[in-house]
Amino acid sequence: MGATSETTEAAAKDGDRRLGRRALLIGGAAAAVGTAVVARDELSRLWWRLPGVEKPRVAGAVDFRGARWVPASAANYRRADRPDDYRIDRVVIHVTQGGYASAVKVFQDPAHRAAAHYIVRKDGRITQLIRELDVAFHAGNREYNERSVGIEHEGFVEDASSFTDAMYAASARLTAAICLRYGIPVDREHVIGHVEVPGTDHTDPGRHWDWDRYLGLVRQARA
Repeated sequence: MGATSETTEAAAKDGDRRLGRRALLIGGAAAAVGTAVVARDELSRLWWRLPGVEKPRVAGAVDFRGARWVPASAANYRRADRPDDYRIDRVVIHVTQGGYASAVKVFQDPAHRAAAHYIVRKDGRITQLIRELDVAFHAGNREYNERSVGIEHEGFVEDASSFTDAMYAASARLTAAICLRYGIPVDREHVIGHVEVPGTDHTDPGRHWDWDRYLGLVRQARA
């Protein structure tokens, strides 16, 4: 369902397998794949790995004002330079299936192989664990990981009381900021649940998540 039930097998599908099979020689400005040449579109996504090109990362800095920075394990995401190398056009809503502390714990566990960019607590406090620049392994689908920002929500899909007024309001402000930053339409095609990601077996955010209310709050916050 949510963060704490993400499987290692599913997350492995999100890993950078292409780079694992290739040798990228940045220093010599050459890339080799056995006897083949790296595809042009892939090279265009890797140019930022050249020395001095990568966007700066400030320790402890957050993308959403007011969020608390608690870094996830580097094994649970892939460094990138979004949206320059991957266009961001989705926000994926998750539910942790557990408490806030347990979600943070698994996201900091390198063996978990999964993490989201943000967690929203029941009291509305927001924690950022992965920069939006980077590809978080949160959706169980590589393409959707590359194109989306993942937001976890503390609680359980079958417990309607998990979704508090404070949580809805804070999450809506966060999603509104993400949509504004990347030009994402505020609709159900672009703000989706984990259950809607192709190829996954998750059910979150579940039947108790009020999509009409949530999108209304997102639109208000964006305006």
